[in-house]
Amino acid sequence: MKLLILSDSHGNVYNVRTALLKHKDADHIIFLGDGERDFENVGDELAGRPLTMVCGNCDFGSLLNTTELLRINDKIVFCTHGHRQFVKYGTDELIMQGQKAGASLILFGHTHEQYESYFEGTYILNPGSINNYEYALADVTPQGIVTNLLSLRKY
Repeated sequence: MKLLILSDSHGNVYNVRTALLKHKDADHIIFLGDGERDFENVGDELAGRPLTMVCGNCDFGSLLNTTELLRINDKIVFCTHGHRQFVKYGTDELIMQGQKAGASLILFGHTHEQYESYFEGTYILNPGSINNYEYALADVTPQGIVTNLLSLRKY
């Protein structure tokens, strides 16, 4: 299953829309917080694809959870914004919570910096900020996980 992973749009609906249109082949959209209301304006671009969202520290009044678990094939994906795991100071708490949940893939935002690593059988990924043109894709299959950090900018 191909996942389109976005975070931290902070009102930049144009970049959200652009990423959604660029990756119409994505099976599931994941938004990691700080721009929940931006998705009120992109329903057509979602094209009926499932959307999983978590609450970020700037999503004031949100009723969303701060973490979500997805089961994709035989893998668990742990989704969070990251502010409650203090990710600006390191990933230890994030990894501990994700591994406790049995996650094969841990997704987080908040820092506005792309990040990808692999630790003790778990992939850890921050797509960066879509407001800064950054996002990610992950392909989750029974054979494994492949992650890819991307940018809307043409260099």
